[in-house]
Amino acid sequence: MLSTGALRAHLLAARLAGPVATSREESLRSYRLFAARDPRLLLGLDPERGWGESDLLRLMADKCGVSADPGHVSGPDVIDPERTVSALEAFAGRLGEAAGARSPVLFATGHPHRLLGFYASLAEALSAVGCVVLTPARGVRIDMATRFGVRPHSIDYVRGVALVREPGARPAGSATGAHTHSPLPVRVALGALAEAGEPLPDLVVGDHGWVCGAGQLGVDTIGLADTDDPALFVGEAEGRISVAVPLDDGVRSDYYRPLTRYVLGRAGLPMRQEWL
Repeated sequence: MLSTGALRAHLLAARLAGPVATSREESLRSYRLFAARDPRLLLGLDPERGWGESDLLRLMADKCGVSADPGHVSGPDVIDPERTVSALEAFAGRLGEAAGARSPVLFATGHPHRLLGFYASLAEALSAVGCVVLTPARGVRIDMATRFGVRPHSIDYVRGVALVREPGARPAGSATGAHTHSPLPVRVALGALAEAGEPLPDLVVGDHGWVCGAGQLGVDTIGLADTDDPALFVGEAEGRISVAVPLDDGVRSDYYRPLTRYVLGRAGLPMRQEWL
């Protein structure tokens, strides 16, 4: 099992924490848009309180370790690796609880090019101990807003992880999909379970709109988020997201493998070489 020290060193070496690729300008722009309740930044969350830019900056300094100085407006943003390690511990603890209860779980990502392998390994480990990994609404069409206008997408699953793809872009089951922040897919997936009279997930694991959209509907959620995704940390602060892990969500996919080993080990879940 990966030690905490080795994990911390990897986070810094891979720039998952410490100075990250996300710029201060990107983060501050996201906080401005979230404060204005731009749906592109809310990710399906309907905040209970008004969050101004200064509120969000203080929250993100507390949750992620970014600078709390509003005069710091340029350069790379920073994530405190200690906060990442602490959140991964809580993330692993919640997975361990799901495993012990043999809970139905939904895994999903809006970052399939980067994070699919991380979530898929967790899904396969939970499945191996008897959890039902849910795959609702496979193939269902969703019309989603993109920068090119509204375009049709469909829900697909790869190794138990939900993603969306544009029809015809890739064959069903291929390991790539669209980058999305939209909460529409999780609403459709949960709606399909309800309409079929099937159990809803006890836990949703993922990122972006998958997590915020599920949390807004009252489903327990845990997820990963970068410094320019304040919605997950607001959801955590307001009690609708159980754990939000601060890290760079756009590095090379293989850089997340040590995190997989760490989480599986801390959760007491089996580890197979093909998952890591």
